[in-house]
Amino acid sequence: MSLHALAVPTFVQMLKGLSAQLDKGAALAKAKGFDPAVLINARLAPDMFPLAAQVRFTCYQATDAVAKLTGLVGPGMPEGEASLDDLKGHIAVALAFLEGMQASSFDGADDKTITLNLPGGLVFEMTGLQFLRDWALAQFYFHAVTAYDILRANGVELSKRDYVSHAIAYLKPGAAPQA
Repeated sequence: MSLHALAVPTFVQMLKGLSAQLDKGAALAKAKGFDPAVLINARLAPDMFPLAAQVRFTCYQATDAVAKLTGLVGPGMPEGEASLDDLKGHIAVALAFLEGMQASSFDGADDKTITLNLPGGLVFEMTGLQFLRDWALAQFYFHAVTAYDILRANGVELSKRDYVSHAIAYLKPGAAPQA
């Protein structure tokens, strides 16, 4: 499987799902009569980032991973979100970048050296495959599920179907159980 086939559809389908989850958050705010901006600052624990940052990080992890693998420049994800529409704007920017990626942009990415300089002088050095598999996808899913969890913890009616809505396309009637 190519890195493009693994990265781009994975990021795209999950970001589309996250956008729909934010829509449900806006609908809850409207139905309950509270300012949807309340959700932006909601967090799971005092030492965790709020929803706004989780969505921004989800978008950044997707676009930065693809940028590092392809050598292209990804879009920025500026802070300062004041509304759920701002968060959906980040998702729209990320989707436009990802959906514009050509498979050929990933040529040679499997073995490309990816270096991440971390605070304290630590360095991660991986191949492109290792980077996507062991770092980028894990970071992306961490922030995507944390955003989902923040919404859910704040009363947004979400289920696993909302988290993996893209997988519904594979749902088919099964064979009747045999007696």
